[in-house]
Amino acid sequence: MIKISITENEENQRLDRFLKKYFKSASLSHLYKLIRKDIKINGKRSKAEAILKLGDELNIYITDEEAENLRKTKKLQHSKKQFHIAYEDAHILIAEKPFGLLVHGDRTEKKNTLANQVISYLIETGEYRPRLERTFAPSPVNRLDRNTTGLVIFGKDNRTLQTLNQMLREKECVKKYYLTIVCGELKNELHLMDKMIKDEIKNKVSVHKLEEGSDGRMIETIARPIQSANGYTLVEIELITGRTHQIRAHMQSAGYCVIGDEKYGNAKANRELKKRFGLSTQFLHAYKLYFAHAHEPISYLEGKMVTAPLTSYMESIKKNLFE
Repeated sequence: MIKISITENEENQRLDRFLKKYFKSASLSHLYKLIRKDIKINGKRSKAEAILKLGDELNIYITDEEAENLRKTKKLQHSKKQFHIAYEDAHILIAEKPFGLLVHGDRTEKKNTLANQVISYLIETGEYRPRLERTFAPSPVNRLDRNTTGLVIFGKDNRTLQTLNQMLREKECVKKYYLTIVCGELKNELHLMDKMIKDEIKNKVSVHKLEEGSDGRMIETIARPIQSANGYTLVEIELITGRTHQIRAHMQSAGYCVIGDEKYGNAKANRELKKRFGLSTQFLHAYKLYFAHAHEPISYLEGKMVTAPLTSYMESIKKNLFE
């Protein structure tokens, strides 16, 4: 029999999700079989959706050898640090993601990701010791596309990670701002509210008016012009909802395409900008986070603003277009 006492980095999660991380080599069907027949929480049978509490004791009625086989996982590979740190304390790290780096792995790249780089950094500093953690790993709470640069928030412990996820769901807690350059001279602030439908096969979204039927998810974007010249505008985007490709698709639907964007952009302008600057992907940078409201254990962040400057390459494009 295996005995597990739930720690602070393991509490407040579903039993099945805990087991999926604890027994990394087990299939889902095997895990649910264990829950039905071989697991008790504090001496009682429980369902997969049961929430684990601090100090709960799990008894798993399998042999040590079987448990070891189910826990086998690949050795963590070190990833060289490519990111800058915009802010860090005992609970969170806010990284400046460089161009071309995935936040999480996908079928094209599993090792060299921002998440793995942050974990490697925290191992080196001694703040994360994977040998002492059964299921927890520092993780990001927001995502950026591979070719979007800027700020990504990581929780260093489980309670902080859960709190950050809750704060982002509440929308008004963490305000997210981007810098972009769009085609066209935008003169006044735009407050856009529409709905978005995603084509999973093409990995592309379309924007529709709210009154056009019931399909799609609501999106909200605020665009504030900063500087206009020569047919382009530097814009600050406040992202109210955070959907896939939201800024790029929403600005296109409003008639102001993000420069360099091959999927939603202006083809003629993109050809000119590629010739002038070598720009071949979207000019989009997550440059500012403002913690309007914050909950424990990170309530001290309330009122804090974290910023990240444009990359030197983006700054050179901006100067050439507007100065």
